[in-house]
Amino acid sequence: MDRRETIKALMAGSVASSFVITSCGPDESTMKNAKVGTENGEGFSTIETGAFDLDKEGHGYGRTPEEEAYDVKLLSDTFFNEHEMATIAILADIIIPADDVSGSATDAGVPEFIEFIVKDMPYHQIPVRGGLMWLDHESNKRFNKVFKDLSDQQRIDIVDDIAYPKDVKPEFTQGTKFFSHIRNLVATGFFSSKMGIEDIGYVGNTPNVWDGVPEDVLKKHNKSYDEKYMDQYIKPDQRNEIASWD
Repeated sequence: MDRRETIKALMAGSVASSFVITSCGPDESTMKNAKVGTENGEGFSTIETGAFDLDKEGHGYGRTPEEEAYDVKLLSDTFFNEHEMATIAILADIIIPADDVSGSATDAGVPEFIEFIVKDMPYHQIPVRGGLMWLDHESNKRFNKVFKDLSDQQRIDIVDDIAYPKDVKPEFTQGTKFFSHIRNLVATGFFSSKMGIEDIGYVGNTPNVWDGVPEDVLKKHNKSYDEKYMDQYIKPDQRNEIASWD
């Protein structure tokens, strides 16, 4: 599957509007006791490396005590077993493999993100767990092995049968629904991580230098700047200085 063009096209529209993450910012002691994400700091954004930084008292901005306690509970619980997590990791890297732009979905902490999401939003649990069971059943039927023990080519053989809804055969309808579900979770997890945001090239509300309305535009509208204020208003070299008023 072509990763960049397809997924970035989705991000421009539907995926960006269908993110499933919720705000979560455990306090500092929680983060020490419940390691989530990857060791190199590229984990998914909602726990270790994203917008929910801690303040000086060790609390996430905007988090009530009840919300923090809820996050602690989610982080202390486990839903998927080791076999399921291994299968999710393999699928995630098939959907978003590493390339010359960034690392893979697992490098971005996507399996841990999915583990968190299914606990925060339990309606994901049955579709994902049921889909993983379907995947192992299909793998056993074809190759007498569970999905995680297949060769790379055997895995792709199965994925190719369920990854394209318009071309799916009737016997793979259930598998296709699962794959679409897991693909949305993987895309959400990756593109809400630090790595994924850098991959897109999104810079957000980044300040730049503005030296006023262009002269041709001013002339077109018969407008002009008052010269006596020019040296006060437009000083790009001083844009990082805090103004003081006399």
